[in-house]
Amino acid sequence: MNKLQLYSTIFLVSCLLLSCDQPSESELVPTKAETQAFDQAAANGVLVNEGLERCRLFVKDWLAHADPTTGLIPRNLYQDTDIWNAKDAAADNYPFMVLTAAFTDQDLFQGRMMEMLESETRLTSRIDQLPDTYSFDKKDFDEPKADLPSILFGSSEYIKDGLLPLTEWLGVSPWSARMISILDDIWKHAAVETDYGNIVSTNVEVNGEMLQVLSRIYWMTGEQKYLDWAIRLGDYYLLDNQHPTRDFPELRLRDHGCEIVSGLCELYVTASFAAIPKKAEYKPHIHEMLDRILELGRNEDGLFYNAINPQTGAITKEGVADNFGYTFNGFYSVYQLDSVEAYRTATLKGLGALNDNYRNFDWETGSADGYADAIEGALNLYAREPIASTADWIDSETQVMWSMQDSSHRPNTSQWQSNGVIEGWHGDGNFARTTIMYCLWKAQGVTTYPWRSDIQIGAVMENDDLLISLTLEKDWKGVIKFDAPRHQTVMNMPFDWPRINQFPEWFTPEENSSYEWIDFRAEKEQIFSDQQLRDGIPLSLQKGANQFILKKQEPGS
Repeated sequence: MNKLQLYSTIFLVSCLLLSCDQPSESELVPTKAETQAFDQAAANGVLVNEGLERCRLFVKDWLAHADPTTGLIPRNLYQDTDIWNAKDAAADNYPFMVLTAAFTDQDLFQGRMMEMLESETRLTSRIDQLPDTYSFDKKDFDEPKADLPSILFGSSEYIKDGLLPLTEWLGVSPWSARMISILDDIWKHAAVETDYGNIVSTNVEVNGEMLQVLSRIYWMTGEQKYLDWAIRLGDYYLLDNQHPTRDFPELRLRDHGCEIVSGLCELYVTASFAAIPKKAEYKPHIHEMLDRILELGRNEDGLFYNAINPQTGAITKEGVADNFGYTFNGFYSVYQLDSVEAYRTATLKGLGALNDNYRNFDWETGSADGYADAIEGALNLYAREPIASTADWIDSETQVMWSMQDSSHRPNTSQWQSNGVIEGWHGDGNFARTTIMYCLWKAQGVTTYPWRSDIQIGAVMENDDLLISLTLEKDWKGVIKFDAPRHQTVMNMPFDWPRINQFPEWFTPEENSSYEWIDFRAEKEQIFSDQQLRDGIPLSLQKGANQFILKKQEPGS
């Protein structure tokens, strides 16, 4: 063998050895970075499993206390056990039982949850479609005479706190139909005369809720009347002698008052696209309100006091508002529109202080509801400004909130004998609302149907790819669905401004795009359209760990 033949032989052998050490192009093997991302996705899946299971148990154990005749749940489990009311049972608890069932039990969702809606509509509608408090024992309304202001307040709460967030996830449904019918009748009975037309109330909370609801439902339906009604309220507060910081003797920056700030900001956003002359008219008054709140309304960490006198600067209610995120929603929305950097900076400061100074914080005398509101606010803003320390805080405080579902943390536990009930009052629904928001973050909006108690589904973004871990204790057949840009597909909004009680969007397939779906366990690659991903990919999976990557295809590839 001459040297040329020897070198050729060595070269061929080397190539063969190298080909044995390296995976072929047909083999699907995660890279080191992808493997690390899958580990995180798997850890997220454990959290999603725990969160949805906690929500499922919450629904199961609350339903055990439902009235056997009507099927409706009571207001609370330790008092007012005889009534279903709009402002509490309907607004705060029931809608998030519905949402939990939508994720975890479709039979329950389409069956008993729907039956409760039908029963509530039939039994509690008192003035047209407006609900009033119903007594199980009396089998009639709790009060013999209808109190219109009370009914309007409960109706407003039911829409804003419950039916509207439910609609932002479900889209058009029997619950959205109930919402629209109540809203129309609220304004049918708007009796407060102003220079700008009749409004529903002089109650700041009701009007703040109406501003939020009308601004969103205008986009959802395209009906001009909703914008017209919202503008009446905007004119009343911004152009008259009811300006929140110029004229109020007290401005609550926590729940039951802070709604007016974010509500006016939501109208300002809507006017910027749908009533441009009004946007120009409102602008100085919106900025005046926000600037004054920044000047007087924050502590040294940049979070809001419970209440202030905006004229004198006095703090009228000490403490830190658990609803800080609700108010920051308004600031951030106006920043998005007007590029006022001070409004974004204020939001970042508040978020940045949470992990250092507000772990295990006593938001509302130890109540899970205070944690739910604080975590929700942080999550919603984190979706826009992903600060690492904020993510750490959300993780740690969610564990604190979840621990409150354990029996050792609950009052009067012996009478419930269950682990699903959190504190036994209508605020338990807010525990589920925020837990579902948290789970959607950890799964990047990916959901599985049917849900099963052993499913652990988590996801992370690695560069521009979505990595999904789905771990099972036994074989499973179903579909995996991807979220949509719901602010467009459901609400028809011009952009996704931060809103109270919305469910933030994480990964959403881009319209008219194709995606490569890589199944590492099955060593299989497929191509799906964005619509197919939203409709759901059918899967038949073996027990154990399943790993997938979703990669957007470049045009022409």
